[in-house]
Amino acid sequence: MSDTSEALLGPADVRELAAALGVRPTKQRGQNFVIDANTVRRIVRTAAVRPEDVVVEVGPGLGSLTLALLEAADRVVAVEIDDVLAAALPATIGARLPERASRFELVHSDAMLVEELPGPPPTALVANLPYNVAVPVLLHMLDRFPTIERTLVMVQSEVADRLAAPPGSKVYGVPSVKANWYAEVKRAGAIGRNVFWPAPNVDSGLVSLVRRAEPVKTTAAKAEVFAAVDAAFAQRRKTLRAALAGWAGSPAAAEAALVAAGVSPQARGESLTVEEFARIAEHRPR
Repeated sequence: MSDTSEALLGPADVRELAAALGVRPTKQRGQNFVIDANTVRRIVRTAAVRPEDVVVEVGPGLGSLTLALLEAADRVVAVEIDDVLAAALPATIGARLPERASRFELVHSDAMLVEELPGPPPTALVANLPYNVAVPVLLHMLDRFPTIERTLVMVQSEVADRLAAPPGSKVYGVPSVKANWYAEVKRAGAIGRNVFWPAPNVDSGLVSLVRRAEPVKTTAAKAEVFAAVDAAFAQRRKTLRAALAGWAGSPAAAEAALVAAGVSPQARGESLTVEEFARIAEHRPR
């Protein structure tokens, strides 16, 4: 079955596989399976997957995107938490793309607990992320695997907006700042509901993240910077002088750190870049 159109899963294939496995997609795990071959081709194309890439995929489900990735990349490592899906995926790959099966590896685990992956280091992350854990999983993978240069994730549309939001935007927040710590982030397209089974009641979006060529320049540890970000957005309506009071030790200490960082104590978190948060963290009273 090496012909592309034959190897990829269509709507009937997905339903047959699910029925054979007794799988009903669960809301608890945010499972919505892609049933449209053109959509997975588009994702692989948008992700600019190259023949030399080692791609990590989180939440492969029944394998719709996995098969398309395997056709384009050198190697695919898929991380699946679901026992039934994890057990079935290697057989699906073997049956539909036998000549590439040796280039596939399954890690049966919760992606949030994955600290290492088998084989060569991953160069790309491409995934249809479960809606309920999309941001923490994305940040964990970017943090744990610094060799990931390019990422393309499909997430709920509003999550895509938040991740790609610039400072000053209404939806700019913790995910926007933290994603920016690692990468240049942008929206890379919209995905309709009808390409999924079951069809979700929200639209999806593609987000592209390209690892920063230069890390954020700061003497502060990432944990310090992220603590400042969390504090600033925990009370969005407050000025940074007030919002960072607990983090700095007092409103006066927060003001001193802000002034030293060149940031107005009257500003609010949603107006700051990740670099500005890093400067504030550098001046936190020790």
